[in-house]
Amino acid sequence: MKISKLTAKKILKSVGGARVSESAALELSEMLNAYAYSIAKKAVRLARHAKRKTVKREDIALAR
Repeated sequence: MKISKLTAKKILKSVGGARVSESAALELSEMLNAYAYSIAKKAVRLARHAKRKTVKREDIALAR
């Protein structure tokens, strides 16, 4: 699952971007996906370290 270019465009518009180029939306989408992947990977490691199979909210918070 990925954060789409359309979602990135909506985010940029929601914070005041009147017009958003396709390249800006694509760049934000790629950056958000990379950040989310990094957080998810760390959260899974934290859950495994705690000998759990379930990733919890606390794991996500600690992974940030």
